[in-house]
Amino acid sequence: MKYISSDTNVWLDFAAINRLEIPFKLPYTYLMHEDAIENELLSPKELRENLVGLGLQAVELSEKEFYLTEEYNTKYIRPSLYDCVALAIAKARGITLMTGDGPLRKAAERENVTVIGTIGILDQLFGGKYIQKEEYLYCLKALLKNNGQKGRLPEKELRRRLENVENSCRRIAQK
Repeated sequence: MKYISSDTNVWLDFAAINRLEIPFKLPYTYLMHEDAIENELLSPKELRENLVGLGLQAVELSEKEFYLTEEYNTKYIRPSLYDCVALAIAKARGITLMTGDGPLRKAAERENVTVIGTIGILDQLFGGKYIQKEEYLYCLKALLKNNGQKGRLPEKELRRRLENVENSCRRIAQK
């Protein structure tokens, strides 16, 4: 089982399209600092309980992670304290960081931490056959529909994936 340090916004993307459970189909254990779970996963109301019920694991910070959090919180202006905590967990444990937050992604890149976001999770679900084409298309369309309201995903990337799948379906139908 592979571990991933989790930020909040990817969960909000999946909650917005009523597909909170699908990332848990991947062979990952998602970790989040216990205070972030309590203080960031507040809306929608049942988000915290649903994620914990699905398998989100609360973790405490090691001493190293604590000091890295302090360092990142001073070094990087834009990521929030909980963003710095998620980055510190990923860095100290040598695991992937799951986020869609732009400033946090940039900080992770500077710290040589691998990052995956909502679209990357969807791609892995579809590419690994954890979800069917119809589910993948639904998710892409729903994310596009919610984009700018409840989400901030790169529209160009969503549309490109949608077109690729639809084009491959047309090619198969023409054969």
